[in-house]
Amino acid sequence: MTGIRAQQKEKTRRQLIEAALGQLSADRSFSSLSLREVAKEAGLAPTSFYRHFSDMDELGLTLVDEAGLTLRQLMRQARQRIEKGGSVIKISVHTFMEFIDNNANIFRLLLRERSGTSAEFRAAVSREIRYFTMELRDYIEKANKLDRDIAYLQAHAAVTLVFSAGAEALDYDKKERLELAERTIEQLRLIARGALDMNAKKQIAS
Repeated sequence: MTGIRAQQKEKTRRQLIEAALGQLSADRSFSSLSLREVAKEAGLAPTSFYRHFSDMDELGLTLVDEAGLTLRQLMRQARQRIEKGGSVIKISVHTFMEFIDNNANIFRLLLRERSGTSAEFRAAVSREIRYFTMELRDYIEKANKLDRDIAYLQAHAAVTLVFSAGAEALDYDKKERLELAERTIEQLRLIARGALDMNAKKQIAS
């Protein structure tokens, strides 16, 4: 029975998470949602909410964690696609654009809370972006045989650029997104070439 109860609890928790995400849009931020709205959307009584989250802030932080995890998992899948052949940068950018297309509300949450009024939320988003950047740094360092510090600079620049492109993509139609993706790919290639050049100069200097 304990296992069944645990499964039911997790199912209900997921209902609340999905209900909150489902109410986010270009016109609605997380801060505008109420506990009652989320519970009602999930088909639960408001009192049931407190069995899973202490308050809306805890739910919001959970959503940020989920957003970061979803993005990291997607980019890991992109690297698996890269191993089968193809351009690292091109596949990564198109995978990221697919993420935005399929998870617009999740990405909006990251963007909004990154510069929101809650210091706790800002810290949570910064942490997720840092995880994403460090994972990319490790991949670049290994794949391109770069100095660790240079790999970090490339990863940080790439993440900053891609997140900015993602913010633009939210308001673009399909054709505009494709054009944006191509510009982003070329910009990332410039950054990658700069990193290789910097790495070569550092090796000579040492």
